[in-house]
Amino acid sequence: MTPLGQSGGNALVDLFGRTKVVIGVVHLAPLPGAPRYDGEGIEAIYQRGLDDAKAYLDGGCDGVIIENHGDIPFAKPDDIGPETAAYMAVVSDRIRRELGRPIGINVLANAAIPALAIASAAGAGFVRVNQWANAYVANEGFVEGESGRAARYRARLRANGIRIFADAHVKHGAHAIVADRPVEELVKDLVFFDADAIIATGQRTGHAADLGYISMIKQAAGLPTLVGSGVTPDNANDILAIVDGVIIASALKHDGVWWNQVDSARVKAFMGGLKR
Repeated sequence: MTPLGQSGGNALVDLFGRTKVVIGVVHLAPLPGAPRYDGEGIEAIYQRGLDDAKAYLDGGCDGVIIENHGDIPFAKPDDIGPETAAYMAVVSDRIRRELGRPIGINVLANAAIPALAIASAAGAGFVRVNQWANAYVANEGFVEGESGRAARYRARLRANGIRIFADAHVKHGAHAIVADRPVEELVKDLVFFDADAIIATGQRTGHAADLGYISMIKQAAGLPTLVGSGVTPDNANDILAIVDGVIIASALKHDGVWWNQVDSARVKAFMGGLKR
């Protein structure tokens, strides 16, 4: 039986038209209002985001996810200003209109409601939420699951078609608050709270999770499952033999460094080596 809040079907097929997907991450430069923003003209930030998205998609990726990764140190959801959503909505809309491919939104840290607002405004098909259910201790402090508030907000926007890609046992945090329950049970909580796809990660950005751990999350989920960190040309085929997709950034940047721009040659070589 399909959970009440889910739209049914396979979210990856519905969004991308295939069961095995590769999603590139557009790491936006620091936006106005963020500590590292240096006064750079906003058009240059938009253009960099568009250039990175184009490099991913021209190289063969199925879609992109746009996130404010330059806004370090990240704030808790209620401390994120409206300017972040405004700037992200503009660049996301430009990327979707110019490139005509599926896009997703991730607002760090764990800001599901701004992400849904951006997705609705920009025509994005999904949002990534790092803590959809339960709670954990993150770099930003105590972070609670956003599913209750976010699902109601999505309904108010009449935007239930926007899919939820929820992280399981998300990176950059400690989960001792719920350590009396196995990870498999925490994954099932995401399904119970109407996630549409599950994301497995390592311990931090660029860190690869163990294949056995990935397989455990996939089996517990019963939903399309992706790996959201540590994917490289060396391990991608092994990962895709287990799960339904990968979310990749660092390995496809110049010099393999996440804050650099996307290297189109790396993207093409990576996609050329995949067995899908």
